[in-house]
Amino acid sequence: MDAVLSAVLVVGFFAVLAFVVLRARTAREYAEFSLAKRSLPLALIFASLCAAYIGPGFSIGFVGKGFQSGLLWLCIGLAYSAQNILVGLFIAPRLRSMTDCHTLGDAMRHKYNCACQVLTGVISVGLSAGLSAVMAHAAGDVVEQVFGIPLWVAAILIVAIATVYTSLGGLKTSIMTDALQFAVFSILMPAMFLFTLVRDSGRGAAAFPQELAAATSAGFRSMPTVEIVGWIAAFLLGETLIPPYANRALATQSSRASRNSFILAGVFSFLWFTMMITLGTVARTVVPPETEGDHVLLSLVQMTLPIEGRMLLLIALISVIMSSLDSLMNAGAVVFTQDVVKPLARMSDQTSLTCGRLATVVIAVVAAAAATAVPEIITGLGICYTIWAPAILPAAVLGLWLKKPRPLAGLLSMITGATVAIPLQIVQYIRPGALGVPPILPALAASLMAYLLGHILVSFRERS
Repeated sequence: MDAVLSAVLVVGFFAVLAFVVLRARTAREYAEFSLAKRSLPLALIFASLCAAYIGPGFSIGFVGKGFQSGLLWLCIGLAYSAQNILVGLFIAPRLRSMTDCHTLGDAMRHKYNCACQVLTGVISVGLSAGLSAVMAHAAGDVVEQVFGIPLWVAAILIVAIATVYTSLGGLKTSIMTDALQFAVFSILMPAMFLFTLVRDSGRGAAAFPQELAAATSAGFRSMPTVEIVGWIAAFLLGETLIPPYANRALATQSSRASRNSFILAGVFSFLWFTMMITLGTVARTVVPPETEGDHVLLSLVQMTLPIEGRMLLLIALISVIMSSLDSLMNAGAVVFTQDVVKPLARMSDQTSLTCGRLATVVIAVVAAAAATAVPEIITGLGICYTIWAPAILPAAVLGLWLKKPRPLAGLLSMITGATVAIPLQIVQYIRPGALGVPPILPALAASLMAYLLGHILVSFRERS
């Protein structure tokens, strides 16, 4: 009976999703596929931004971290909230004002040169594929635990569904389905949160302060200060201007809408992190202490909610994961077409559209194939953050703000950041703690020094 009800609810959800996709219609032009013709209002961009970042890491992962470490990860999450607000205030409006840009790579071409655009595109596509694999792994894990389907089969099913509507409709369809999914999980997850808090409220209310203090104390004791600083840096910088967010900043109706959507998304992220960390702490009075972090939320659901509530929350979790997955696949496909292929070959509008759709499928295949190799969700996100921030951010942010950015500085910064970050991250993954410092910190320092060196070299040459 449980399996039948689960199947009915899941099929019903996907039927509604299909209706939204049909209403959004198939993209007929590349401009519609990539940026929805820059026609999206603030409300849609805000909902889509929230749906894109509230993936499994910021829901399943944060509940697990709250269970293990209490308020430690809320403090780390605040850096992400600050990042959204800072991007809204200082970066998104500048990016949106570049009216002939489709991607961050386009902006890098305008500020530096074509080589910087292609390098940005290659790094962005790799990041999109890596983060898509993390989302596919999380989706497969949820479906596997609920239905007993093998992880690899579940990951393929979810990725295939997201691929169909993303490849056909492009950014507009992705954003409209994200808005639907945002509405679903922003209602169901708080409802589950409130139900869990009031259930056996007397015992739970009495135990909550002690459990919160114990978890927080254990969390800060278990993580060295330098590692905490590294995670704060990763959450502050690791998702700044990643392809889905850059595309949404460029797709808004105006610079003002772009600014306000990021600021509102930052405020919402703080509320979301608080709710997830609280759920994780509440779970300490219910869930066995040996439960793995990524399994805490589902264990809490199975032990506290009636069957109807469990099935509704399943829909919310699938919504959370798919909204991030489709955003990453669409953004990666647009970046591949715009920043990797177009600078090397002239293409008609229809050829660009076809290239974007094929790239969506390729990224989906890579994500499904790599899903089973992904570690714990937060760890997977941390790996991607460590590579993205040093490789892209110094060149991108300084390029948007400096009056005369130097192409050599941008190239040196990106190459150095990636070259330092990747091997350090590999060492850190194989032998945790061997470096004595989070890889993102020396990689960022090397990237900034390379940018400064390039700027000085060009300035010196111009004066000679």
